Amino acid sequence: MENNENDSKNVTNFSEGGNSFQNVTKPSGEINTFQNVKRPSEERNAYKSFETNKNQKSNKAGFGKTVVLPFFCGMLGTVIIAGVCLTVTPIKQAIVRQLITVPDTSSSVGETNNSNNFIDLNTQLISLQGYSDTATAVAKKVQPSIVAITVEYSVNSIFSRVPTTGTAKGSGIIISEDGYILTNNHVVNSSSSSNNYFYEIGEASKVTVKLYDGTECEGTIVGTDSQTDLAVIKIDKDGLNAAELGDSSSVQVGEFAMAIGSPLGLDNSVTAGIISAVNREVSDSDGNKYVAIQTDAAINAGNSGGALVNSKGQVIGVNTLKLAGDGVEGVGFAIPINSTKEIYEQLIEYNKVKRPYIGIGGRELDEDLAKRNNLVVGVYIQTIEDFSAAEKAGLKIGDVIIEADGKKVTTMDEINEIKNQKKIGDTMTLKVYRDGKEKDITVTLQEQP
Repeated sequence: MENNENDSKNVTNFSEGGNSFQNVTKPSGEINTFQNVKRPSEERNAYKSFETNKNQKSNKAGFGKTVVLPFFCGMLGTVIIAGVCLTVTPIKQAIVRQLITVPDTSSSVGETNNSNNFIDLNTQLISLQGYSDTATAVAKKVQPSIVAITVEYSVNSIFSRVPTTGTAKGSGIIISEDGYILTNNHVVNSSSSSNNYFYEIGEASKVTVKLYDGTECEGTIVGTDSQTDLAVIKIDKDGLNAAELGDSSSVQVGEFAMAIGSPLGLDNSVTAGIISAVNREVSDSDGNKYVAIQTDAAINAGNSGGALVNSKGQVIGVNTLKLAGDGVEGVGFAIPINSTKEIYEQLIEYNKVKRPYIGIGGRELDEDLAKRNNLVVGVYIQTIEDFSAAEKAGLKIGDVIIEADGKKVTTMDEINEIKNQKKIGDTMTLKVYRDGKEKDITVTLQEQP
């Protein structure tokens, strides 16, 4: 039989890997097609693939339950625990103390510091409530011991023949239950201020003391001391709240301080701050020198004579605006309470302060001035008061004091510093330069008139 290529169909059968393929060639003009005939095993593979997809979906659901949900639960628990640690104060402080530590570097070289060798820092958290409670307690304790003082005095002016009445206001500290009050000298003795050529201020004619409860009493001036700017007044009243006096020598820079008084006529006012400095040497407008406590607690006009107190409600100083001056902010001064005790005791007993006295007036000689006058460096005696200790000892005008009790001196302040450490009746040895020679002269100190 003759094969016709155009009319015949060529059927090729082959098997590969068990798969049967039929290549069917159809008459020309038709497109060749391939048929892939699946075996039953392939159908089973397709079923397995369907089963695998179902398992993957099931595994995704299991991942959410076994991983995602526990993760978010753990995060929620962490947030809750952290919130508790940060809000419960004892726990928070314990954590801070554990975290904020520094190694102890005091060990010698070559020694190994273990993990327990630490110095704990002061990590006590500051409580504003605690600070507020302290200030409130101090104010309540001390305010009943602070008084407002009003002083009336006469003023004579060159512009008027009729004297007028002036007033001065300040504060005071009750130091005894029977009515003794400590204040500043410039509060009750206005004549201690700088001289003014247009008017003259007389002595106080009336003193009014206003107690914490508003009661007003008439007071009398017991004694004044311009050198220390202290004064004592007395009211006729018993059972008063005497202030508790502290130890000003133990005051430290940075500790709590409260000023209590009547600034600008505002009775029973308190201002708080810290101790800015101790043993601060300052001078007032009259040339008097003081060793004072410096504070940033606001001290205004009227605070003078009031109390500077510590966190225990103890008076550690007597406030004085006289040392601060006008236009000064954040710089106030107080006379240390320890230095006032001997003063107010003498004012109460003697109505004045008894001090040793030499009775000379001098001029300081530096090297240039001494050389030009053929003298030596020291204190040149310009005046000697009649009947004074200096006159009785044989000191003369023109003598140059070069030593006092064996210590070289070049200023009057140095001489007075040595003298003030002595009592009335004590002796003081002065070495003087006179007529080109040195001579020792013993002075028996007298009471200052």
